[in-house]
Amino acid sequence: MTNANDPLIIAGKTFRSRLIVGTGKYRTMDEMRDAIDASGAEMVTVAIRRLPLDPDGRSRPGEPNLMDYLDWDRYTILPNTAGCKTVEEALFTARLARELTGSDWVKLEVIPDPKYLLPDPIATLEAAGKLIADGFTVLPYIHADPVLARRLEEAGCATVMPLGSPIGSGRGIFTLEEIQIIIENASVPVVVDAGLGAPSDASLALESGADAVLVNSAIALAQDPVRMAEGFRLGVEAGRLAYLAGRIPRKELAQASSPLEGVARPAPAGSAPSRSS
Repeated sequence: MTNANDPLIIAGKTFRSRLIVGTGKYRTMDEMRDAIDASGAEMVTVAIRRLPLDPDGRSRPGEPNLMDYLDWDRYTILPNTAGCKTVEEALFTARLARELTGSDWVKLEVIPDPKYLLPDPIATLEAAGKLIADGFTVLPYIHADPVLARRLEEAGCATVMPLGSPIGSGRGIFTLEEIQIIIENASVPVVVDAGLGAPSDASLALESGADAVLVNSAIALAQDPVRMAEGFRLGVEAGRLAYLAGRIPRKELAQASSPLEGVARPAPAGSAPSRSS
């Protein structure tokens, strides 16, 4: 858990943890619950389309429901529109989520391409505008596009969430330079979302000035998700501390860490040793 004097604030809500976690791909519900607990996260994303619902959106009683494994008083539940390919699907899913959870927060995802799972920038911007007009607090998942990030912020989004690399790839942050431009210009929190594979990736994101990261696959698919979740918690904390401390600038050449002035040196070869009187 990060320092209470350095909170993450999204849409006026305060969080001590800068790690947001997902709920998909775990082998068991118990494993999911234990890993989320070890992560120290306070915000958890839930794909509405993964809940046991009838086609009309009503819950099917008696079926396992991941929401039964989460403490609604402990976590901020962030419904997401995962699986939506169009603006219309995203709007429907967000409104259904509001009915089910009572929350107007939504992680907006509009992803038409099933192979690369890259977000549709035009549809995302359109859907965000409509959801904001409908009273939603929108956290949009986007490619690391500084222009789009600015447009979404201007539209009223509560955060921008650029990807580090493709969803579930575990390849780390391939978009660092673009993310740094987004960070430099954003006045809302920047959350690096997708592609992180290890705690070091999360640490790099926070060291670079990102406000938070969102992690799912790297934890859920680890050999030991609970330990990996704890690793990500520590990685996020280390990265944030490094950012606040201010890293040294990079240099092209080596620079000795010990001073060279006043250092005792051996006498030149062939010279007689000095004698004190």
